[in-house]
Amino acid sequence: MKRSHFPLIVTVVVLAFFYLPILVLVVNSFNASRFGGTWEGFSLRWYSRLLREGEIWQALENSLLIALSATGLATVLGTTAAMALHRYRSRLQNAHYALIFTPLVVPEVLTGISLLLLFVAIGMDLGLFTIFIAHVTFCISYVTMVVLGRLQDFDFAVIEAAQDLGAGWWTTTRRVLLPLLAPGIVAGALLAFTLSMDDFVISFFVAGPGSTTLPIRIYSMIKHGSPPLINALSTILLVVTFSVLLVSQRLIGGKEKP
Repeated sequence: MKRSHFPLIVTVVVLAFFYLPILVLVVNSFNASRFGGTWEGFSLRWYSRLLREGEIWQALENSLLIALSATGLATVLGTTAAMALHRYRSRLQNAHYALIFTPLVVPEVLTGISLLLLFVAIGMDLGLFTIFIAHVTFCISYVTMVVLGRLQDFDFAVIEAAQDLGAGWWTTTRRVLLPLLAPGIVAGALLAFTLSMDDFVISFFVAGPGSTTLPIRIYSMIKHGSPPLINALSTILLVVTFSVLLVSQRLIGGKEKP
């Protein structure tokens, strides 16, 4: 029986629909044309101009500061949450599950509005700290999810063996547990860092004066019209994001050789 090529055609069309605009963006980042409507030759002028845009670098500094700090705290809280969810079963843990996984299903607009209302209600000034709190809130869920996946194949017999040999809990955690969980922890941290760097919707609601992040800055550039710079900046972000995600996937899927 002759196989139908229809599924292959549909797959190619869908992939082209998603990735062709990205390819056009990358190509236009090397276009000497100011508006990108026509090809006027290969040029790196827009990348060199990025180096002279102080506001972009300030926004990048804010994004890196928030992403690094939020990732650090979310990694610690998410890892401990995953351990608790994996080891213990109770009604309280069911509520814990709900708290951890709710940010994964709630729309970002609703999360941003809710956090904004909370900060206003308690009288907290909007700024970098409120963005930091907001990013930790949703990054914890992603770290927990990744570490939980790593724990599914974890053999806790090695923990019991270490304790039988006289190792204390701190020694067991430092010398046995953390090294075995390290790929999942690092993968969760990389995923949280990427999501924090790329977040726009939630940051837009909880940002204040002087706390512009890179995605918010890009949105402002789109409104005022700077397509070549946006193309160059987006290309750099694409390369960095895909590199981090590739490393994350390698760590998630990596298995230690016997």
